[in-house]
Amino acid sequence: MTPRVKLLSAIAAVVLLAGVMLVAISPPRRAFAPAPQQVEQGLGGPAHDGHPPIAAGEKAAPFKLTDLSGNTVSLAGLHGKVVFLNIWATWCAPCREEMPSMEKLYQRLHGDKGFVMLAVSQDTGGRGEVAAYVKQHGYHFEVLLDPQNAVAEAYQVTGVPETFIIDRAGRIVAHHSGAFDWSQPEIRDAMEELLKDSKG
Repeated sequence: MTPRVKLLSAIAAVVLLAGVMLVAISPPRRAFAPAPQQVEQGLGGPAHDGHPPIAAGEKAAPFKLTDLSGNTVSLAGLHGKVVFLNIWATWCAPCREEMPSMEKLYQRLHGDKGFVMLAVSQDTGGRGEVAAYVKQHGYHFEVLLDPQNAVAEAYQVTGVPETFIIDRAGRIVAHHSGAFDWSQPEIRDAMEELLKDSKG
C-alpha cells in the first residue's frame, strides 16, 4: 500500500467510524462552517463557477501569502516538502475544534524538515486579530494571512475548515472538508510514511 493510499484509507476509516458513532449518540450537526457574508461569492455554498472541489491526485495550485511576521511564503518555495494546508478562520467553530489536533500532529512531525504545516486564515480583521488568537491558544505551526480568500478560490474551497495534503511532487494526495482529529495514530503513521516516500 502506497503512502498516498494509506493516508486516504486512514482518513476514510476514521471519518466513517466517527460518523457511525455520531449517528448513534447524537443528532446531526454541521460538519463545517460557510464563510460569513461570502455565500454570494461561492465560499460558503457551491464550488466556484460550478466546478467540483479539487480532488486528490491533482496538482496543487500555486500561491504566495504573508505570514504573521510579514514574511512571504509561497508553495513553489516549499517544493520537495510534504505540505499540510488548512483553510480556516478565527470565527469558525469547527476550525477552533480541530486546531488542537493539528498542533499535536505538528509537534509530532515538525522535527522532520520535509514537513510543513500551513494554516491559511480567511479573517479580514488584520494580522493583530489572528496573531492574538494564535498566541492565546499556543499554536506553533505557520499561519498565513489570506483576507482576499485567494487560496480558497484557487482550491475551490466550499467552507471552512478544509484541508489538503500535498506531497513532495506538488500533488494533492488527500483532501478533507470539515473538522477532523488529525492527532489520531492512523493519520500520524500515514503522514510519516508519506514523509519517507522520497518519490512523493
